[in-house]
Amino acid sequence: MAKQVIRKLSEIYTEGSLSSQRERYDKAIKEFCEFFGTDDTGIRVFSAPGRTEVGGNHTDHNHGKVLAAGVNLDVIAIVKPTEDNTVIVKSEGFPVDKIDITILEPQQEEKNSSAALIRGVCKGFKNEGLKIGGFIAYTTSNVLKGSGLSSSAAFEVLIGNILSGLYNDRGVNPIKIAQIAQYAENVFFGKPSGLMDQMASSVGGFVAIDFKNTEAPIVENIKVDFGSFNHALCIIDTKADHADLTDEYAAIPNEMKAIAQYFSTSYLREIARADVILNVNILREKYGDRAVLRALHFFEENERVDKLVHSLKHGNFEDFLSSINESGNSSYKYLQNIYAVSDYTHQAVGVALNIAEHALARKGACRVHGGGFAGTIQAFVPNDMLRQFKMDMEKVFGAESCHVLNIRPYGGVEVDITKEEEE
Repeated sequence: MAKQVIRKLSEIYTEGSLSSQRERYDKAIKEFCEFFGTDDTGIRVFSAPGRTEVGGNHTDHNHGKVLAAGVNLDVIAIVKPTEDNTVIVKSEGFPVDKIDITILEPQQEEKNSSAALIRGVCKGFKNEGLKIGGFIAYTTSNVLKGSGLSSSAAFEVLIGNILSGLYNDRGVNPIKIAQIAQYAENVFFGKPSGLMDQMASSVGGFVAIDFKNTEAPIVENIKVDFGSFNHALCIIDTKADHADLTDEYAAIPNEMKAIAQYFSTSYLREIARADVILNVNILREKYGDRAVLRALHFFEENERVDKLVHSLKHGNFEDFLSSINESGNSSYKYLQNIYAVSDYTHQAVGVALNIAEHALARKGACRVHGGGFAGTIQAFVPNDMLRQFKMDMEKVFGAESCHVLNIRPYGGVEVDITKEEEE
């Protein structure tokens, strides 16, 4: 198994951000030393990126296809191994987590917490016959929490990379780390997410992933530069609250799987759209119209991922944009993850889509981003419209709500901050 390679800052971040990233890392090291009362001798440094979903909205949990990318926002950790069986993580702005890793069963009081994710990743490593051990860590993140960029997956992947680096000679491959991270989120944290978030963060780059076999997903790196198409990739944060939305998220895979189970299978990927249509009246009566519509979204979205990949490979950017808009339309009408039915008076994502469509004036593309219900939308904006687009969005959602992203070529990595940057 190939070992992960240590990367230097200039390989991870864009040239224009190197200075600020050096300052960020220096500040994190200082905070680590002050909090733990130690010096920086023997420290290790790790990074894991947030992710953006480009296609395949809510397909991964039913073994579908996705198109996703690691982005240039990440969570970093300053780390030292310890001799005991305790993991202590201090994340900037949050209470300290202290985990006894001799106890590796889910703890009810930790559900929906970062402590659950840490314990779950440690348990996942043990389940795979991998080594674990104690460490102290200080983390800081610029992955927008609740933004749809999946800060939780980045954190899980970060912990996985720390354990791989400290105790497994950096020998745990990115796909295995992603699978362990998903296990931690599903079993310990209590959120029934698919594998896309963790995979995109762990692998990095622009990737098409086929989850038909989740034990051995097919991952293909797609070489694409949005700049060459004169478009920018934007994420607009509506500042809507994600609190208490777990049931809304969970209903999507649960309803899709209920449809599949009617056909004595576990996932929609194991049946076809035609099966649903032939039995549509029975399914509507048994499971409700929303479950049927969500299943139909799955089949069409799965095909759309193939169209997106084909368009990018062949440089057909207009076709790519058309498929992005189709994806957003399907999410709104059929998947129905634009607002929570439990709180229908708040529809920030719908408002953002309307403002974005008007600002784009039938150019570019926009869609709901990530899990939905609250949070963010994604837009592909022509470069000559970017300044005005950003102003229009921030008039409604506030300063710095529109983020222009770059694709990060690497996923979870150990970082060597001692290397001098090449001229």
